[in-house]
Amino acid sequence: MTTHSVPRGTKDILPSEIPYWHLIESTARNLFDLYNYQEIRTPIFEHAELFEQGIGQGTDIVEKEMYTFTDKGDRRLTLRPEGTAPIVRAVIQHPELIHHQNAKLYYCGPMFRYERPQSGRYRQFHQVGVEYIGESNPEADIEIISMAYRFFEALGLEKLTVNVNSIGDEISRPVINEAIRQFLGNTKWLEKELCPRCLPRFNQNPLRILDCKNEVCNQYLSGMPDIKTLQSAACKDHFHSVIDGLKRLKIPFKVNPFLVRGLDYYTRTTFEIISDNLGAQNAICGGGRYDNLIKKMGGKSTPAIGFAFGIERIILALQAQKKVIKNTHSLIFIAPIGYTYYSQGMQMLDTLRRSGFKSEMDYAQKNDLKSQLKTANKLKATFVIILGEEEALKNTIIVKNMKTGIQTEIPSKTMVKYLQAQT
Repeated sequence: MTTHSVPRGTKDILPSEIPYWHLIESTARNLFDLYNYQEIRTPIFEHAELFEQGIGQGTDIVEKEMYTFTDKGDRRLTLRPEGTAPIVRAVIQHPELIHHQNAKLYYCGPMFRYERPQSGRYRQFHQVGVEYIGESNPEADIEIISMAYRFFEALGLEKLTVNVNSIGDEISRPVINEAIRQFLGNTKWLEKELCPRCLPRFNQNPLRILDCKNEVCNQYLSGMPDIKTLQSAACKDHFHSVIDGLKRLKIPFKVNPFLVRGLDYYTRTTFEIISDNLGAQNAICGGGRYDNLIKKMGGKSTPAIGFAFGIERIILALQAQKKVIKNTHSLIFIAPIGYTYYSQGMQMLDTLRRSGFKSEMDYAQKNDLKSQLKTANKLKATFVIILGEEEALKNTIIVKNMKTGIQTEIPSKTMVKYLQAQT
């Protein structure tokens, strides 16, 4: 262990990677605004009970992955492992968030889970999420799923598919759980065949066995009846409406009867968006409806649906597609030739920056133009403004186009206007 490296499961986000982060964050904010969602920011840590109650005691997150600690006031606090429970807490605490019976909110920030680090998955990761709270109609499901798909479409990601399913409501769930128990058989057989994670699920929450990634468990689930056939008429009608809506909006999807997601609070609609560019770990977004969570956590009975995605995973998908992010700001480099003209160069630099130009100057006070042009090349400058004795006498500057090599002499006072016309 060394203090000169980051902790396992974390990473530095270097300047070369930041354009991806800016692209994802700005695309999300712009698109979510078009759908009339507002940003909310919750604390990075919350009371541990919030997640234990909200996510569910039997989940991997609560049992194995939470960063929980006791503060100096003997309070159990947890670094947030996901974003929905804090949003629900905020809505209960601030009822004014719900306008005209619903709240449309989104968030962006770091989350923390103690799990095995792997490609695109870190112990500190960054998540963007959306919550539509207060609407029970299937149109809300259609809006949420289509908005998630349109976001990735706007990023330029290709080969995307929506996997969608319905896991029933509180009326259907006991029937579904009992059907799964009967299908899997007796306890003695289970102890030999099911993985250590699925064995306790058999009694606690059999539905979550469908979420298991163990190949042996998946083999034994083969041939199990579709759980949607066991659901109430209301659940079936709701799901059919969601499917019809996705068809009308031409969102590519397939129904996956084993998609239940890994959180206990989901009801009815669950979905994931899959990218074929990421191999086996191909889910880039997931979400679903959670109609009972707000009441369970002490609020009024309020339906809700949402989704979330990890920024690191999206960057991997963009890189796998070899997407190049262009720098939207051209760099102007000021090159005064000699110490005498550095003061005037500083004034030009200030003028350019106040006029909205990204600009730079080498403060090493070099007399050699060649070395300054070399620096400008390293910085990938678009234009270099050259100011020397001859130009100062004539109140002019030379503007060198670094791409074409063409040099143009112009009056100094027209510098901003000239560059505006060129960029």
